[in-house]
Amino acid sequence: MTGIRIIRFREWTRPVPPVHREVLVVEPEADEGRPPVLFVPGYGHGAWVFGQHWLQHAASRGFSAYAMSLRGHGGSGPAPKATLRAYVHDVVQVAAGLPRRAVLVGHGAGALVVAHALARYPARAGVLVAPVFGGWRTLGAAVRRNPAGTLPALVGGALRPSARQLFSRELPDATAREYAGRLGRASARAQWQLLAPPSPEPPVGAPPVLVLGSPDDRIVPRAVLDRTARRYGVAPLLFPGMGHDLMLDARWREPIDAILDWLDKDLAG
Repeated sequence: MTGIRIIRFREWTRPVPPVHREVLVVEPEADEGRPPVLFVPGYGHGAWVFGQHWLQHAASRGFSAYAMSLRGHGGSGPAPKATLRAYVHDVVQVAAGLPRRAVLVGHGAGALVVAHALARYPARAGVLVAPVFGGWRTLGAAVRRNPAGTLPALVGGALRPSARQLFSRELPDATAREYAGRLGRASARAQWQLLAPPSPEPPVGAPPVLVLGSPDDRIVPRAVLDRTARRYGVAPLLFPGMGHDLMLDARWREPIDAILDWLDKDLAG
């Protein structure tokens, strides 16, 4: 149990307020006993980003697939003062309500949320997709590529990544603009926490962890991807030519098949 905090006094003295949480569900045709997969989107993204492709595809391969929206995102309740702790609470609460021990899949800043949730929930496995763990290094890369969409976030404004930060040029411009136009925003407090995010505690029960992303990601530098993978003692699985939002990009099928193949191999072992 070394390194795992059993008593969390802050949770007792300052509990996270309840909120309605949007959860999308796609079930497989037959229950084959596989663990459910809970997809957690990044800041500004809602459950819909997984509802476009990944939920149906995971269900077609026999997994009960769930996607949630963090508070203040998508169809979840408003939370203008939400913090990283509140987002982690949302993930743990949704995961705890699933019928079996789940696999947690987080994207972008949602991967940071999942990394913290893994210290509180005994997940079957964890998957960190294009993880935003880089603090100032990630911010610097974003400012260079999209100053107008990044700098306002430093003074409480919305973080507005551009379509070409999020997607490869393989995705048609009209589709990329449509997806980018649907993005919302995280709370200012949660955005500021990304500048110096607290280090996640060790996962409960040492579940297997997969880290994947693209070396051509215009938000997460390759060095951050490598460093995140080293934290979990693995090498990152790379998808060259893809953008940050792998689940919506033109070649969306490749990363989700890789995730599900990895899970099938782990379950067989």
